[in-house]
Amino acid sequence: MDTRPIGVFDSGLGGLTAVRELARIMPEEDLVYFGDTGRVPYGGRSRDILIKYARQDVAFLRTFNPKAIVIACGTVSTTALDVLQEENDIPVFGVVESAARAAAHVTKNDRVGLIGTRASIRSGAYERALSSLRPGVNVTARACPLLVPLVENGRFRPGDSVAETVAAEYLAPVKAAGVDTLILGCTHYPLMKSIMGDYMGPDVTLVDVGEQCARWVKRQLELDALRNERPGAGRHRYFVSDSAEDFASMACLFLQEDVAGEVGQVDITAY
Repeated sequence: MDTRPIGVFDSGLGGLTAVRELARIMPEEDLVYFGDTGRVPYGGRSRDILIKYARQDVAFLRTFNPKAIVIACGTVSTTALDVLQEENDIPVFGVVESAARAAAHVTKNDRVGLIGTRASIRSGAYERALSSLRPGVNVTARACPLLVPLVENGRFRPGDSVAETVAAEYLAPVKAAGVDTLILGCTHYPLMKSIMGDYMGPDVTLVDVGEQCARWVKRQLELDALRNERPGAGRHRYFVSDSAEDFASMACLFLQEDVAGEVGQVDITAY
C-alpha cells in the first residue's frame, strides 16, 4: 500500500475533469491539483515555453512527495510528456495514449474526429497513437483555440449562444467528414460535452480524455502496487497561480463540492 498523494496539473480549470474521475474511481486516494490559471491557456505557446511551464508545475507538485503525476493537459501531454517522464523517477501519465486506445476501440467506420489546442494538433501525437493502434484510421483534426478561454470564463453550458456558435463553427468540418468518434483532446472540452454531443448527434461517440486518463492511471497504479488501500475518503487539495477565489467558485460548480477552504495560491515562477 502507498499512501502518498497523486499529483495532477493543468493550465487551469480543465484538469478538474480528470480530478473528478480520479476521485470517483479511487475515492481513497489523496489528490493534489495545480491549475496554472495565471498563464492559461497553454495551447498557443511554443514547445520550449511549454516544457519550461511543465517543469515548474511538476517541481511544485513534487514538494508533496507524490507517488505519480498526471498531466491533465492535452497540450503538455502532446509536447512534453517524454521529457517529463525521462526527468522524473516516479510515473508520469499523459492523456494521449488512453484516449487513443478508447477511440481505436470505439470507432466502427475508422473515421475519428479530433479537436484540441493549436499545440496539440500541431504535434500530431494523437494521429501517431491512433495509427499505431488501428492502421488505416482516418483522422480529421481541428484546432479550437477559443474553447479554453470560453470554459475558463464559465461559458460552457447548453443554451449559451456564444459557446454553441463557436463549437458549431469548429465542429462543422469534423461532422462533415462523417466521423463516428470524436476525441475531446483537451481536458477543458468535456465541460462542453453536452453542447458538442447535441451538435454531433447520437451516432458519434465522444471520448473524454480526462475520464480515459483516470481509468488508465488506476490500472497502472494497481499493476505497480501503488494503490492506497486504506478505508475512508482521501483528501483533495487545490492550488493555482492566480486568484484562488475565482478558481474555487468555478471548481465548486463543476465538482459539486465546496473547495473554497482547500485552494491556495502559489508563485509558480519560484519553481
